[in-house]
Amino acid sequence: MTVEGRFRKTLPMKILSIAIAAACAAIALPAAAKVAADPVRLTDTVKTLASDLFEGRAPGTAGEERTIGYLVARFEALGLQPGGPGGQWVQTVPLLHTRLGTPKTLAFEGPRGAMPVAQGKDVYVSTVRPDDAARIASAPVVFVGHGVRAPERGWDDFKGADLKGKVVIFLVNDPDFAARPGEAAANRFGGRTMTYYGRWTYKFEEAARQGAIGALIVHETAGAGYGWNVVISGGGENYDIARKPEDVTSVALQGWLAGDAATRLFASAGLDLAKLSAAARSSGFRPVELKGVTFSADVPVAHETVTSRNVLARLPGAKRPDEVVMLGAHWDAYGAGKADAQGRIYRAGANDDALGLAGLFEIARAMKAGPAPERSVVFAAWTAEERGLLGSEYYAANPVYPVETTVANLAIDILQTAGAAKDVVLVGKGQGTLEDDLARVAATQGRTVTPESLPERGLFYRADHFSLAKRGVPVLLLMGIAGASDLKDGGVKAGQAWIDAYTGQCYHQACDAWSPEWNLAGAVEDIDLLGTIAEELANGNAWPQWKPGSEFKAIRDRSAAARQ
Repeated sequence: MTVEGRFRKTLPMKILSIAIAAACAAIALPAAAKVAADPVRLTDTVKTLASDLFEGRAPGTAGEERTIGYLVARFEALGLQPGGPGGQWVQTVPLLHTRLGTPKTLAFEGPRGAMPVAQGKDVYVSTVRPDDAARIASAPVVFVGHGVRAPERGWDDFKGADLKGKVVIFLVNDPDFAARPGEAAANRFGGRTMTYYGRWTYKFEEAARQGAIGALIVHETAGAGYGWNVVISGGGENYDIARKPEDVTSVALQGWLAGDAATRLFASAGLDLAKLSAAARSSGFRPVELKGVTFSADVPVAHETVTSRNVLARLPGAKRPDEVVMLGAHWDAYGAGKADAQGRIYRAGANDDALGLAGLFEIARAMKAGPAPERSVVFAAWTAEERGLLGSEYYAANPVYPVETTVANLAIDILQTAGAAKDVVLVGKGQGTLEDDLARVAATQGRTVTPESLPERGLFYRADHFSLAKRGVPVLLLMGIAGASDLKDGGVKAGQAWIDAYTGQCYHQACDAWSPEWNLAGAVEDIDLLGTIAEELANGNAWPQWKPGSEFKAIRDRSAAARQ
């Protein structure tokens, strides 16, 4: 069946025409190593994916159906092969979607009586359990410091404490985030650079491993990297991979505790949160129970299983097809929301991450136009990144291509749209040898590498490449908001102004839309750069490595025999 016939029901003819025309254009390209991304084609792709037709590209909606049809049509028109399981274009990803109702009970009970807390003001909680109600009955409350168990760094905040059935309270970020010189935690976890132990995802995972029934992180803007307004923007919703009953988390409610509410709570138990926070920077810290304090909740939960999909396209390797170079971007955005001042309701993610998908198409176009690569190249369009990297996490847990022989994962998640830059921003400095390749290839463009400006925000752990990194696959991320680009027109000041405007106004909002003011010269250079690295890896014998000190090196080293 033709592309047109296969997707006539979900894809309008105008979009099919774009996809088919794109394939014809690819045939005319000369076989060359340089990607030469076309800003006109990038713009056309973004304008299409961010249009109202796709309804904000939320998983499990009509917008997803149209998005999947469009992506498959584009990859097929470029001449790529289905790269999913069983020779399909897609990998099915079952998602659990939950939404909390109005709480019947949500309160701490202390020596001075009941202390009700308000959702959105004092706490922000959600659930990833498929239950009709989230219930916690008078559970003891325990402070666990930063909640880190890292034997390779000689650190354990739990010290064997029994936390089953209890509510645990964590501090945000790593033990050394606020450490002073001479304290035990100083530079133990990379200084101001966040490790995975500092991420909220790790803390909730560790709470479940400890058997806790509830998990709250004390919010602090500097440590979290965002304000309370961002915390509460989820509206009580949550997503997770749909799990087998035996794999469902023990945590009935998880979320955040506002800083001032936390201070009052600890004071009610005769404790000083500031002093305990300082004590938690010692490797000798032990969990502290808030004596006489319990937590209770009875909150109705609406839940459903949503079937979503990753799209996988493959360019088969001519000599070593079982060795795979992977490039990825996420297709999902936030769907419909409240109308903004311009009347826009769809939070369609034009930059986050339709532009990344457009970059994948340009790299695929160039590689298909040249000789067949020696290794296979897989292009992945992930679902549910905005819900917690769930599409890539599902793939990494159920890989179509063994992670042991996946050469690298190269990711695009937001590119700056303010023009040509003298540099490219590196996310995750010191993690792996791919950063050396980034510097070398950037130099051929006349550019340098600038490390991300706020490594304490943990951006390295907040994009889809991380799901593969956790399994040991070397990774490289391009993310335009990780640091101010040194723009050729306006320098670093202009680069920071672009970040401030984008993150302050449009990030995850309806105004993340295509604009005629976009200048894609810098995005084109970044796409060309990543595509060149992909081509080198696909046509060479090199296996990128994790650098000493990376938390992922030992994982990769254990599978070294598979790459001999």
